[in-house]
Amino acid sequence: MDDAAPRTVLADHPLRYELANELHARPFPSLDAPCRVVYLAIKQPREAAARDRGADRAHLLELLDRFGATHPKPGATHYFGDLGKHQIKWECHTEFVTYTIFTPDVSERPFDPKAFEVLPADWLARAPGARITSALIRVEEVARADEASVLPKAFSWFVPESLAVSRVLDDTAIMAGDFRIDEGGHMRFAVFVRPDTGARRIGRIVQRLTEIETYKTMSMLGYRRARDLSARMGELDRALTALVTDMTGPMETPEHSLESLLRVASELEALRAQATFRFGATAAYEAIVNDRVRVLREQRFEGRQTFQEFMARRFDPAMRTVKSTEGRLTEMAERAMRAGDLLRTKVDVERQAQNADLLASMDRRADLQLRLQRTVEGLSVVAISYYAVNLAAYLAYPVTAPLGLSEGLATALLTPPVVLGVWLMVQRIRRHLE
Repeated sequence: MDDAAPRTVLADHPLRYELANELHARPFPSLDAPCRVVYLAIKQPREAAARDRGADRAHLLELLDRFGATHPKPGATHYFGDLGKHQIKWECHTEFVTYTIFTPDVSERPFDPKAFEVLPADWLARAPGARITSALIRVEEVARADEASVLPKAFSWFVPESLAVSRVLDDTAIMAGDFRIDEGGHMRFAVFVRPDTGARRIGRIVQRLTEIETYKTMSMLGYRRARDLSARMGELDRALTALVTDMTGPMETPEHSLESLLRVASELEALRAQATFRFGATAAYEAIVNDRVRVLREQRFEGRQTFQEFMARRFDPAMRTVKSTEGRLTEMAERAMRAGDLLRTKVDVERQAQNADLLASMDRRADLQLRLQRTVEGLSVVAISYYAVNLAAYLAYPVTAPLGLSEGLATALLTPPVVLGVWLMVQRIRRHLE
């Protein structure tokens, strides 16, 4: 008899396996020294949200079909396979795609531009975007006794002023580069590994170098956006300062100033909306660059600057400029909103004062109208009484004549009660209306 507890059958989330496999979807390549690497990153001109990923995939399939290589699975964001005598690694990222070609040898001429011909020229011309960066990486073996030859090679291959060289991954390899574009249009990096360095470790170093170069370049897009915004932000800052300064004194046309302030605030919000994605992406890319440099665990080689020091001297100031521009844009937008609130309050207070004056003027006019009305009422009592007395006199003559009263005396006797009656009638009508 089986005493094991029965398994509880649970429904899996539709994305459970996809999310778990994503953590293992981009393994490091395994490379044996010597070898060379051709790297290309292509970015479409539109923002990530409008990017045509289908065009990127179609471009990859065109290249694979030329070499009779297998296709990636539908919807795949990465691919690794053979490309003739080479190996290819393709990755689809949020804003760009990368192609990495591995060749198990090195050319006699270091960083020969012909190595890039593994990617057909006509195929490159039909790329659905533009090259954001490309690189040639040379991997050589070097024994510890021969490490003295590394620096002369680096000086002959790279620009000494920008050269960065360091020992990495617990002193199992030496990497070098100058982050300059050569005459062939590519970046250059060299990796010198000991004979006992594992293939996966070599692959990790190469992968880190390509990531550092790509994300460094993508980060610099934010720096360019910051520079483009600086001039217009300066103009808006001066306009905003002038409007706020004018608010400290009496304003002849506050409504016009409010309209101008709203235009400035609207443009600042538009600039923020346009730059939010780029600045956010720049911050993410900067974090990746710093992380990739850190995990290499650099050690100084022959007194030369490390990659970390190169980034601190050249890359970090550009990133601080981006952060400063982003903070300044946010501060200006908030200042415009506060100034708009103050100006609207000032306009409202002035309008309330005008409304109070208008109400006082209306009260005065109403009082004058009341006085005029009462004056008219007095005149109307006299006029009505005049006609009423005449009518009463006509009615009374037949009665007063036998009594010996004259017409004038009868009229005189009738006038007071008639006038009083008319006046009482007018007062009653006014009380009824009020």
